[in-house]
Amino acid sequence: MKKQTVSLCVFIDAFGWDLMKTHPFLDDELRHKQPLDTIFGYSSTCDPTILSGLLPRDHGHFSFYAYDPKNSPFRHSLFIQLMRLVPTALSSRNRVRNIASRIIRRQLGYTGYFNIYNMPFKLLPYFDYTEKRDLYLTGGMNSGSPTIMDYARDHAVDFFLSDWRSPELENLGRLKTALQDPQRNVTFAYLYMASMDAILHQYGTVAQQVTEKIAWYDRQLRELLALARSEYETVRLHVFSDHGMTDIDRTFDLMSIVEQLPLRFGIDYAAVYDSTMARFWFLRDGAEHKITEALGKLDCGAFMDSRKKHEWGVDFPDNRYGDTFFLLNPGTLLIPSHMGQRPLKGMHGYAIDHHASVAAYATSEAMVQEPKRLDDLYRIMKGEIDRCLLNKQSQ
Repeated sequence: MKKQTVSLCVFIDAFGWDLMKTHPFLDDELRHKQPLDTIFGYSSTCDPTILSGLLPRDHGHFSFYAYDPKNSPFRHSLFIQLMRLVPTALSSRNRVRNIASRIIRRQLGYTGYFNIYNMPFKLLPYFDYTEKRDLYLTGGMNSGSPTIMDYARDHAVDFFLSDWRSPELENLGRLKTALQDPQRNVTFAYLYMASMDAILHQYGTVAQQVTEKIAWYDRQLRELLALARSEYETVRLHVFSDHGMTDIDRTFDLMSIVEQLPLRFGIDYAAVYDSTMARFWFLRDGAEHKITEALGKLDCGAFMDSRKKHEWGVDFPDNRYGDTFFLLNPGTLLIPSHMGQRPLKGMHGYAIDHHASVAAYATSEAMVQEPKRLDDLYRIMKGEIDRCLLNKQSQ
């Protein structure tokens, strides 16, 4: 006898609306496809919103670095002090930094996504790292807010959760095994597919590799659906992304402009240079005027005002992630930045109302209330779990 119902929620990183609407993708399976407004920031912002249904100011996640020297986990690290002695030509290499990230993560005991990226070792003690815990485990959110996984756990739902550290094929295999397990009755599955993001960063949105990857997802999900239907009477499918991807047509060195000002890092100001924005903390009088005057003349971007911060949900009450944000124009990449030194073909983290930033949502089911923004995905997933609970009670 077949099991009753399973809801498959498939998260394809960076598979935005611009791509979904222009490529064949499960067209005979997904009766509804639509754009979905993203959240300002990067995956470190979007993913907590998907899981919690909260905006960044409420769940407490935004970018990985926040100026907080008193509470910096890097402050007393002997390893970091030793790495400061290594020549920059060596310590700036990606392989060296990846190894260093693994060592530091083990020393600190962090379970969340951890990468020091291109942050200079000498600057690390000025900053706190903001994703210390695995978002998918209980207590993973900075705010302590529950996630959709907590909701499933609290209601004793037999659910499948893919491992964000594992390759896509491995997670697909584990999900298929879970669905076929005669000892289990998985009613809710959350499958995270990460590779599209890296492909888009490397090749941009119009490359053949992107078309091939979308076709690969189509094939893999068809196989998954076929297997699920052999085990369950009803299979419900939801596919969504966290953001889109913008093709890069310009790089800009913002860091050197700020460093030429008569200001001292850590005394007058502090800054984090993300891929698409610079975030500043003003520590002494006069620093704000000098920085805003210097950058306000540029044509590569603009400072965000308080109204926009509030509308986009990033008006953190304690200015934890910066007193002001300088956001680059879509298609412009900060090079160098604290995220990297080499140009990429694609990037996300621009204005959320730019067409290339928009995420996507699709489902096999008829929609009663369409989602508008990433935080609505929590409502949809909760509805799927509640449906499973009702079915269980009626049995």
